[in-house]
Amino acid sequence: MRGNPITDRAPVLENGRRARLAFFLSIPIGTLGGLIGLGGAEFRLPVLAGPLRYSARQAVPLNLAVSLITVVTSLLIRGWTLSYEPLSPHLPAIAALSTGAVAMAYVGATVARRISLAQLERAILTLLLLIGLALIVEGFLPAALPALLPDTVGWHVAAGILFGLGIGLVSSMLGVAGGEIIIPTLIFAYGVDVKTAGTASLLISLPTIITGLLRYQRQGAFTDRQALRDTVVPMGAGSVIGAILGGLLVGIVPAAWLKVGLGFILIYSAYRTFGHTRKKEEAA
Repeated sequence: MRGNPITDRAPVLENGRRARLAFFLSIPIGTLGGLIGLGGAEFRLPVLAGPLRYSARQAVPLNLAVSLITVVTSLLIRGWTLSYEPLSPHLPAIAALSTGAVAMAYVGATVARRISLAQLERAILTLLLLIGLALIVEGFLPAALPALLPDTVGWHVAAGILFGLGIGLVSSMLGVAGGEIIIPTLIFAYGVDVKTAGTASLLISLPTIITGLLRYQRQGAFTDRQALRDTVVPMGAGSVIGAILGGLLVGIVPAAWLKVGLGFILIYSAYRTFGHTRKKEEAA
C-alpha cells in the first residue's frame, strides 16, 4: 500500500507552536547526543511522531533533513578541532561501508514508500528497540576490544559492504545518520579508536543521508515548505546548539551511564509512540 508522505496525517498543531516545540525539544536531545558522540536522530523520531504530531511517513524524511544539518555541522567542527590523518589506514573500510550504505539507502527509501503505514510503523518500532538495546549493551562493554576482522583489505572491504547495507537500511527507514551503528561497527569489527570512528562515521553518513534525501525528494516528501520552515529549520538549529553544549559537558557524566539510561528511554519512547499500531491490530 502506497501513501503520500505529506498527507498521511494532516498536521494539527498551530505552526508557531510547532516551531517552538521543535526548537526547544531538540536542544536536550542534541545535548545528550553530543555527550555520547551521536546526532540524536533516533530520539528526534519519537518527538516528530509524538509531540509534533507528524505521521511516520512525514517524520522519517524530516528527520533525515535535520540529520543532514547536524552531520555537516559536526564535520565542520571536527575539521577545526581534529586531524583527518588517522583515517588513512581505514579508507578501504570507510569506502566499502559508504558504498553499501548508499546503495541500501536508495532501496530503503523506496521500501518505506511502498509499504503500508502500519508496516512502516512496525519496522520503525523494531529498529528503535534494537538501537535502544544496542546502546544498553554498549554501555557495559569495555572501552577497547581487539578487532574482530582479520587485518586484510579483502576482509575489510567485503565486510564493509555487508555492514553498509544494514546501515543504509536503518538510515533511510528511520531518517538517522546511523552513527549508533557505524561507530560500534568500526570500533569492534575494525579496531578503530573512538575519536577516529566518530569522524569516519560522519563521512560515511553524509553520502548516505544525501542519497536518502534525494530519493525522498523525488517521491514528493518535501513539497510542504511549511514543514521544512516550521520543523526542520528550528529543530536543526536546536540540535546544533545542543550538540555544542553536549561537547562542552563531555566528561561530567560517564558516557557508559548515559548510553544505558538513554537506551531505556529510547525503548520506552519508541514503544509509547509507535506501539499503538500493534495494539490496534490486536484489537481488530
